[in-house]
Amino acid sequence: MKPLSETYKELGIAFTFPIIIKDSNGKWTYYENSNDYWWKCERDANGNETYYENSNDFWYRNEYDANGYVTYCEDSEGTKQGTPKSSKTCEGKVVEVDGIKYKLTAL
Repeated sequence: MKPLSETYKELGIAFTFPIIIKDSNGKWTYYENSNDYWWKCERDANGNETYYENSNDFWYRNEYDANGYVTYCEDSEGTKQGTPKSSKTCEGKVVEVDGIKYKLTAL
């Protein structure tokens, strides 16, 4: 990703370091300093950090349950813990109701 300061320069927008962007709840979502270091993050509706990336090519992604606990995380170094929501499906499973078997498909 290109640092925000480069985009500002290209557009002729005046700025000073550090560059800080906050979401509507006042939480930082982007930071950049004068040493070419930056990071950005994304948050869900509850303010939980769902994605983080920095200028050192490091990133991580988190998923949370309804109580705000991390249920799955993975990062750019290959670490994975938990089960991603995308794999929590009943697709292909067989259930039996009144002696009749049904194969489930996701909608």
